[in-house]
Amino acid sequence: MDREVAADRERYARQILFPGIGEEGQRKFLEAKAVVVGCGALGSVIANTLTRAGVGHLVIADRDFIELNNLQRQILFDEKDIARGLPKAIAAAEKLRRVNSSIRIEPLVTDVNFGNIETLIQGADVVLDGTDNLETRYLINDACLKNGIPWIYGGVIAGYGMTMTIRPGKTPCLRCLFKEIPPPGTTATCDTAGVLGPIVGVIASIESAEAMKLITGRGRLNEGLITVDLWENRFDTIAISEQTADCPACGRGEYEFLSAREGIHTTSLCGHNAVQVSVKSAARLDFTELARRLAPIGEVSFNEFMFRLKADGHEMTLFPDARAIVKGTTDESEAKTLYAKYIGV
Repeated sequence: MDREVAADRERYARQILFPGIGEEGQRKFLEAKAVVVGCGALGSVIANTLTRAGVGHLVIADRDFIELNNLQRQILFDEKDIARGLPKAIAAAEKLRRVNSSIRIEPLVTDVNFGNIETLIQGADVVLDGTDNLETRYLINDACLKNGIPWIYGGVIAGYGMTMTIRPGKTPCLRCLFKEIPPPGTTATCDTAGVLGPIVGVIASIESAEAMKLITGRGRLNEGLITVDLWENRFDTIAISEQTADCPACGRGEYEFLSAREGIHTTSLCGHNAVQVSVKSAARLDFTELARRLAPIGEVSFNEFMFRLKADGHEMTLFPDARAIVKGTTDESEAKTLYAKYIGV
């Protein structure tokens, strides 16, 4: 027996023994590509599970860096990662490569947006939701429907979570469930309601199991919306009606969130009291030059992954792709103003 094959059999022995997977299912795992969008609470658990399961090509896309409040529920990170100033995707990949060096783990420190998502998910067997905002989920929904790729929605808040498996052309989509983005200030957030670590594990594990079913073509898939309230001990599956012709995405094929928009874009970040600012088609930043220019204005520090500026009572973290996270505000207009003031457009 080939030495590499023998090592794989030993690594995945308990999984292969499970009748739902077996030798054939494990082979499909090793040939599969999975994309995890967001590597915070849900995404870190999902990435960990799929790495250990042996998914051959795992893409981890995340725009954020690690903070102390993440460690309560985001299992791939530790205090050393914070001290090193590592982005989540990079820190996650480092940990996971030590777990399983036989698969390809591709970390992408990027904002997943209308300009890059189709390239990001190209060739994927499944896309998994580890995000923290509905706008990005609508974008994933559009891109996966357009490209015929199944994806798994998941969300958690406080002690409550939900998940739904979406198969283009076979099931209702996310916009069948949530027609529009709720107005700002009308829904709970991580900042206002918190998040319990155990609910993250439950929902992420269900997402991971659904991905394993999709990859192997075996098992009974979730056909509705699974909801779990761990604190009140409630577990339910809500049936979702058939696809409707008036759904903009799966009914009419109108992918509104994939349509290009110019200029500066802002997104409030759950759990951070911060706003992300991004600029379409911006040139990559030269951190050395930026430090020279901004040093007289405030305190600067940087490594190859990120640049921090503290000035006038504000803190801004910049990434090479010209994205910025402006801390200490949820006012998107103020964040845009600060970006223009210090970085320019």
